[in-house]
Amino acid sequence: MNKVSRVFLFVFIGIITLNLCFGLDWINLHNQADKTNLEQARKDVLQNPDSIPELYTLALTYLNQYNAKEAKKSFEKILNLDPSNLLARWGQIESLRRLHQCSSCIKELENIIKKRPDFAPAYITLAYLYYTDMNFEKTSKLCYKVIKMGKDKVDSPNYLRALGLFAGAKGMIAHYGGPLSKVINGRSVMPYLEKAKKIDPDSPIVYFGLGSYYMLIPPIFGRNLEKSEKYLKKAIKADPKFADVYVRLAQVYRAQGDEDKYNKYISKALDIDPQNKLALDIKTRKCDFICIN
Repeated sequence: MNKVSRVFLFVFIGIITLNLCFGLDWINLHNQADKTNLEQARKDVLQNPDSIPELYTLALTYLNQYNAKEAKKSFEKILNLDPSNLLARWGQIESLRRLHQCSSCIKELENIIKKRPDFAPAYITLAYLYYTDMNFEKTSKLCYKVIKMGKDKVDSPNYLRALGLFAGAKGMIAHYGGPLSKVINGRSVMPYLEKAKKIDPDSPIVYFGLGSYYMLIPPIFGRNLEKSEKYLKKAIKADPKFADVYVRLAQVYRAQGDEDKYNKYISKALDIDPQNKLALDIKTRKCDFICIN
């Protein structure tokens, strides 16, 4: 074998290895999982138990159903088949994040991003971790990187999450900033929610973002509790297991003087996710994530 042939063979083997370890076309897999029901995903895995794409789709479907424990098991099955699979390792970390067991995940996510800077889901998981740690600047920067990739190079669910989370982070930066920050960052919120709305007007992320916006914006800039309630109720209808929505709706009812409904919806959020950081923050009146009078 001559030198040129050896180089070609090395490059070819490298490409095949990269495809195997990273897990095929992640964008299509994420988009497919967003439209796949759990019964079908399970059936596909039963028919092809060692298929990494089928296992990955099943794991994502479990995440969509808020079943992080089962998702983690499916990601672990992939890692048993292919220990170097970066998609599955990300999925394991995302499952741990949802289970509130992700205290040492940041470095691993940064390592995944370093190896595959085009893998948007890792940016979003990392952005959520920074958001719950109240590092809103890092959250917004990570989300903006995903937004700048363009919606054709990101799966639809994570592109919407990037827009919604970017808007939320900017709102928090405005809240904690001075007068200039309130103007500059506050004005960034609605345009990104509108971008998300154009992509999917019925997304629970969009409804949650708009509902939170009309509740949390200062009265002089247009607080509207009736609009907030309308959008948050739509978010619950679109995604009944979205715990954060119940927290913000509870706050709307408290602001309207209805303590019974406030308690009902805070309790519902904690029933869904007993360690939900937003619910615990509001219930204890710590108010890191903004209480309103």
